[in-house]
Amino acid sequence: MQQISDRASSAIREIFGTDKALIGMIHCPPFPGAPRYRGAAMDSIYDTCIRDAEALVKGGIHGLIIENHGDIPFSKPEDIGHETAAFMSVVTDRIARAVDVPLGINVLANAPIPAFAIAMAGNARFIRVNQWANAYVANEGFMEGRAAEAMRYRSLLRAEHIRVFADSHVKHGAHAITADRTIDELTRDLAFFDADVVIATGQRTGNSATIEEIEEIGAATHLPLLVGSGVTKDNIVEILKRTNGVIVASSLKEGGVWWNPVDPARVTAFVEAAKPGLEA
Repeated sequence: MQQISDRASSAIREIFGTDKALIGMIHCPPFPGAPRYRGAAMDSIYDTCIRDAEALVKGGIHGLIIENHGDIPFSKPEDIGHETAAFMSVVTDRIARAVDVPLGINVLANAPIPAFAIAMAGNARFIRVNQWANAYVANEGFMEGRAAEAMRYRSLLRAEHIRVFADSHVKHGAHAITADRTIDELTRDLAFFDADVVIATGQRTGNSATIEEIEEIGAATHLPLLVGSGVTKDNIVEILKRTNGVIVASSLKEGGVWWNPVDPARVTAFVEAAKPGLEA
């Protein structure tokens, strides 16, 4: 494979101290300003996030991504209020004080600039960006890649140590606008625009990428590859054979539903099931 970027490909080991990482999601409840917020006290919101973080880490998860998933329906990047970054910065700081694992930030929808600010404020190690290069039609409408402005903002913050995890062929959208370009080409564009890790996803939250798509994306990049949705204790070993780790959420929640609290028993069972894949 021709390497088209001079970026190092060791971000997973650098951040997590292992070649294969299990990364859990903190789906924050709705924040003030979001349609589903109903007046909950901020300490109650923060405590909910901390409880999930502690349950995931106690069960053996290597790192966490903090995400404003409760803010449905998500705003486009230019419409996200300053309050979102403020609340997520406090959440990140409190989680960082409660658990000793690397943290990442994802601001929905597709907002790497506030994500970099939050990561810098809360000592997070990476951000996740759903559309880093090119464009697609998302639930929120037309969504452009934000790499150019985001990387300039990262330089402004002197935050080059904060890595970028970017989705390839991102879920929750249509890719007709780039249908004349292969997944191979779209994946290579992520490295060309200085992403550090590539993420393969399914069609929507909780839906797994197929083994064929995982292999296609993995063959297109020299960067570490994660699978970012639909990971369960039943498919984790097969996925880890082909990747550098997973981002897991719904299958670790009560009833397997993303908006429920983390279920410690599910976390324990998942990590136990993953061990053969982590050790391979």
